[in-house]
Amino acid sequence: MTSIVKLFVVSPDTRSERRFDPHVTIEQLKAKLELITGIPVQNQKLSLHNGDDNSQVVAQLDDDAKPLGYYSARDFQTIKVVDTNPSTSFTGQLSDVSQVEKFELSEDAYAQRTDSVLAYKQRHKVGRFAPPSTEPTPEPAVNIPIGSRCEVESTEPGLTKRGAVRFVDQTEFATGIWVGVEYDEPMGKNDGSLKGVRYFTCRPNYGVFVRPTKVTVGDFPVQEIDFDDEEI
Repeated sequence: MTSIVKLFVVSPDTRSERRFDPHVTIEQLKAKLELITGIPVQNQKLSLHNGDDNSQVVAQLDDDAKPLGYYSARDFQTIKVVDTNPSTSFTGQLSDVSQVEKFELSEDAYAQRTDSVLAYKQRHKVGRFAPPSTEPTPEPAVNIPIGSRCEVESTEPGLTKRGAVRFVDQTEFATGIWVGVEYDEPMGKNDGSLKGVRYFTCRPNYGVFVRPTKVTVGDFPVQEIDFDDEEI
């Protein structure tokens, strides 16, 4: 038999790996386990297992006079320590929070405290208490050259609107970047001017202003629309 055996000690509040002399008696072992687990000697019930999760008992260490080696304890087995009278010790109380009185604070009382996270954010103007930014949001870059051929997205199925880009910039009628397009056909809404301001020049009903996301630049040839007799 080896002079030292390595065992895991498990109790309701502890788990550790320990080394014991197999010649130590169970009574002496309990005295050592009291220092490890906090369970008084008289309250200890010891059992030997092959692992923490193994509920099968290899041996009950219930004879205080016998040595640990009598029970053929092997390295890395587990001694489970049960407290037979937890009311006289702190067993289980270290991990059981159900008996802990909870501290509760109303929202109004919390708002009046000066040492809270809320008060810190208010003093330093952080998060939702930060002043609104006065700097304008930078406009995203728009790579739509003036004069390029384009196709404008249409909400009507099968209808293609083509034309030439005549204007790309900010306007007075709305914020952000707008693209002025001169259509190949009279499918527009203006002549390049809107609300009394002219941005480019084209024939009436050939001009339109759309957002850059609605415009696709490419080699789009002029496409004539054929009207049948019923549509004239």
